[in-house]
Amino acid sequence: MEEHGKKLGMLNIFGLGLGGAIGSGIFVLLGFGIGYTGRSIVLVCVGGCLFMLLAYMYNVIMSSMFVFKGGDYSQKALLFNPTMTGFSATMALVNSMAMSSYALGMVNYISAVFPGVAPFTRPVAILIMTLFFASTLRGSRFITLLENAMTVILIGAIAIFVIGMPQVRPDYFSNADGGFFHGGFAGFVSAIAIMGWACQGTTMAPVSMVAVTEKPKKTIPLAILWITVALAGIYGVMSIVAAGVLPYDQVAGANLGATAKAIFPNSIYVVFILGGGVFAIATSLLGGIAMFRYPLMKIAEDGWLPPVFKKTTKGGFPWVIQLAFYLLSVMPILLGFSLDSIISLVMIPSMVMNVYLNMACITLPKKYPYQWKKCALRMPVPVYNIICVLSAACAGVVAFNLFKDLKGKDIIASIVILAICVGFSLLRIHTGAVKKEFLEENKKAIIVQALADDEE
Repeated sequence: MEEHGKKLGMLNIFGLGLGGAIGSGIFVLLGFGIGYTGRSIVLVCVGGCLFMLLAYMYNVIMSSMFVFKGGDYSQKALLFNPTMTGFSATMALVNSMAMSSYALGMVNYISAVFPGVAPFTRPVAILIMTLFFASTLRGSRFITLLENAMTVILIGAIAIFVIGMPQVRPDYFSNADGGFFHGGFAGFVSAIAIMGWACQGTTMAPVSMVAVTEKPKKTIPLAILWITVALAGIYGVMSIVAAGVLPYDQVAGANLGATAKAIFPNSIYVVFILGGGVFAIATSLLGGIAMFRYPLMKIAEDGWLPPVFKKTTKGGFPWVIQLAFYLLSVMPILLGFSLDSIISLVMIPSMVMNVYLNMACITLPKKYPYQWKKCALRMPVPVYNIICVLSAACAGVVAFNLFKDLKGKDIIASIVILAICVGFSLLRIHTGAVKKEFLEENKKAIIVQALADDEE
């Protein structure tokens, strides 16, 4: 345990959380959101941050009741039954498919400067994935140096983009030319669902830092709220510029490069595209590749994956896991899935899982009355139950709208993914590869640790 004076305070958590929440999603998906709802994308981005906060409300609730060293992983372990624990484990593999969306997003931005790349989108995206996976062989320090450099450039790119605010058309709030609610209420909700990928990161970093935060049961929930408000403001300004400078048909479904080209002289435009759009996405891609393998190793060690996945090189590199990770990452590219479809295929199972987690929180006040009494968010139980149900409904709305907007093979792929996640979980438990007794003992150990580290 760290000394009290060295623990993280509100400003530390706010800075860390906001930096983690602002990612490549806004660079990749904003044009798709505009396509669904026109200029009301500003309401989508502002409201979407609050909507996704509700979808991840279990993170906030449990952080206000317990001090979990394992962050989100421990929260899920406490709330899940054995089948859902396996579902979550399998989802770690499914999430690796999202890496392909970053590669495709990078190619889209590169094509804006070098149009000759566009006809070779698939092979170039696969090449990008291969190079980024290869870069992880050099170790974590190399990755960290790249990440830090690209993060600074990302912040600069966002600052450059919002400079275009004075060029927003004066009729922004009119209903002409793809104005507000262009696709009606259904389009507005669909926009919130697809933008959920960009707006969902407000709880993740703070929850992971619970064990090293001062007065975490108060600091973490409050920091998450302020991060959400700040993110909504930043995304709101960016969305006004993205949707308000050019006509609807020029920005719907396009990346931010279309607007940037209209705002900036060519030299600054090229800097924004390559240094901003490409590096912003590269940051998320590199970070994801670097971090995903560790949860996958833990999942393999716990028995959710066959023993072959635990094999490593003499130097300890988990080559089987990394190879499987790579193949899953390039598969959507090879199969020709669109960028927004890939996001949906990953988000749908995640939101289904969040429905379960938010509803499971209803049982916490009764199971842990002492922690509930000391909870920073304590309120009348009926009100609390309503919030849990509303939060589950928000996650369900995202999952449903993403699913209904899928087409053909994407619908089949989504159903197959859900079936595999559930079926594989049941299979590993039924065959004894993962024992229910082990899961229960793990849950008890998490509770013991949380109570031991609890700060009153």
